[in-house]
Amino acid sequence: MGFLPLLLCFPTAATLTLLRWCTVSEQELAKCSDMSRAFSGANLFPELACVHGGSVTGCISMIEKNLADTATVDGGILYQAGKEHGLKPVVAEAYGPDVGTSYYAVAVVKANSNLTINRLRGAKTCHTGIHRTAGWNIPVGLLLDSGRMSRVGCSITKAVSDYFKASCVPGATAVGDPPSLCELCIGDPAGQSKCELSPRERYYDYLGAFRCLVDGAGEVAFVKHTTVTEATYDQAQPSWTLEDLQLLCRDGSRSAVSEWPTCHLSRVPAHAVITRQDVEGSLISEVLDQGQQRFNGGNSSFQMFDSTAYGGKNLLFKDSTAKLVPITQQTYQAWLGDEYLHAMRGLDCDPERLPESLRWCVLSTEEIWKCSRMATAFKSRNLKPEIQCVSAQSPERCMEHIQKRSIDAVVLAGKDVYLAGKAYGLVPAAAEHYADGDTVSTYYAVAVVKRATSDAFTIHDLQQKRSCHTGYGRMAGWNIPIGLLLRKGFIQLQECNLLKAVSGFFSASCIPTAEKEGYPANLCELCAGDSRGDSRCSASSQETYYGYTGAFRCLAEGGGDVAFVKHSSVFENTDGHNSDAWASSLRSGDFQLLCPNGARAEVDQFAGCHWGQVPPRAVMVHPDIDALAVYGLLDKAQDFFGDDNNQNGFKMFSSSEFQKQDLIFKDSTVKIVPVGEKRTYDSWLGQPFLDSLEGILESSSQCSRAATRSLDVTLLLLLLTTVLTLATVFAS
Repeated sequence: MGFLPLLLCFPTAATLTLLRWCTVSEQELAKCSDMSRAFSGANLFPELACVHGGSVTGCISMIEKNLADTATVDGGILYQAGKEHGLKPVVAEAYGPDVGTSYYAVAVVKANSNLTINRLRGAKTCHTGIHRTAGWNIPVGLLLDSGRMSRVGCSITKAVSDYFKASCVPGATAVGDPPSLCELCIGDPAGQSKCELSPRERYYDYLGAFRCLVDGAGEVAFVKHTTVTEATYDQAQPSWTLEDLQLLCRDGSRSAVSEWPTCHLSRVPAHAVITRQDVEGSLISEVLDQGQQRFNGGNSSFQMFDSTAYGGKNLLFKDSTAKLVPITQQTYQAWLGDEYLHAMRGLDCDPERLPESLRWCVLSTEEIWKCSRMATAFKSRNLKPEIQCVSAQSPERCMEHIQKRSIDAVVLAGKDVYLAGKAYGLVPAAAEHYADGDTVSTYYAVAVVKRATSDAFTIHDLQQKRSCHTGYGRMAGWNIPIGLLLRKGFIQLQECNLLKAVSGFFSASCIPTAEKEGYPANLCELCAGDSRGDSRCSASSQETYYGYTGAFRCLAEGGGDVAFVKHSSVFENTDGHNSDAWASSLRSGDFQLLCPNGARAEVDQFAGCHWGQVPPRAVMVHPDIDALAVYGLLDKAQDFFGDDNNQNGFKMFSSSEFQKQDLIFKDSTVKIVPVGEKRTYDSWLGQPFLDSLEGILESSSQCSRAATRSLDVTLLLLLLTTVLTLATVFAS
């Protein structure tokens, strides 16, 4: 068939005179040989030769080892080829004017169903086939990556079976595949070949999965965006109309089936021609472009995008290819796109990243007791990996051990999450979630002002205003607002004295403090003390304007122009929620928020107008560990032990049995949740929180190191642990 034994040729980017194309089957090798002869007859350069890789993975290996130069692969293979082997895409298939170099994976439901992407647990599902892109990889990867679906270890088919009530996933017949994945399949008209990965299974492929939906077997079909239209053409009188169907969108909404450009699960990039980094992509692009000008249509006996002469389909290129186009950004990440990358990341389970046991860092004797009970409880339910408890002297020691891979996980609060990420490179794997309305465990820090018909000042006009604060060193009342004002340059340090700088910025304040020595007088000027005027500016309940309610009262009674409190403070003290005389007539509508961007907002818009969110505590791990597996373990565990009223002998979110509070997890936790897209410490903490934290850190560093202006990690650790008292963030 014209096979050329070229394994001893080692071209480089500068001398690529022979382009070795890797094939995966005898049929593909035959077509490649004909393409080589056709290109040679047309005097195309570089000369094309064919090698046999035996499989896609074999070709990837040969290209990496310089035993071949190029091959065409789909998105899933490109992800692995780029991530693990450093290969790059250089040319893409284009499939026509409507979709170009991509198609879209969609989830189709009946219009009268109540399903959304967030409410798929327990649904009956129709898939094109196991490991198929639109029917399996995209929806399953998306659900896993977002944390909607969790997995224990690398058992993805088990995770899917646990998540969906029943499915038809043609081809899910391997040893260990749960039977529910084939439950909805129907086989051929005689009932044979059920769940086969072939047309004999009537619910196989795009049209089959769609038929599974319209027949009523399943409630959602995972197909490509053209499937519904193609199904319309396929039936003379379909039993449904386009109005009977809708698409599930990634944001939780639904839309008409015609809205696939904006409502889809993922754009699926076209197949791409790949090569090594040292091969000049333009050489491949040019020869293929010249080839398609001569051998795509017309009277030529060889056709690049037709495989019928070789007894196969989609050989070398997909038969539906209209033309080949060069790829400008030749990285696998740029070509695949974020949506597709997220889905592939959800499926990307490497057993080597799964610890044999999850070594949990604990900080006290009581935590060791609870951790030991947790390990025993998890083992009783055969949850993997098993928990091992390792003691450390401080959160920083936990971080050090995790960085060195001698410990695997620890739960940390805001400032420690920052330290773990910034100094030790750790990442969040899961997080605590608290009851709705819980403003103790997590909250937004806001700046509250009175609504004004005139002189409606903004953050840009705060200088020389009167300010009310919950207390010195407290999160919402001091650390967050002062840090943000420092970071934005509104407050300028004076002689390396932060208190002096703040006293010079505001005309007068009430910032209750426990330490009066050296404290500027005007920082206590607005304080009222107790009913007799005693204990003025004391960091205790004896100061009327202390704490969240006190700072808000300072504003409400006209003592100050702005109050730095948490987002719930307004609601807790207005509209009849506080019967005290000073608050009984207050209305929430009489107050507004100052936003860091210079705007004002209504008090119920705190989620978009705040100075920082004190985030929930997070489980932090080494970046090389499988974070989804850590979340999966905790998610499965809380099914048994998450409810404080469970009868299984252990309570994950209760510490009363051990005579302490908040051991391992905060007692106010109601469940462990995924971190979603917030996979780094900074995205988890949020930019406003970071701005506030780093504002104080940077100002302190400038004063503590006169010899250098750079902020090194060692100083950062020192400042975090000594300058800021954020360890009690949730107590503020």
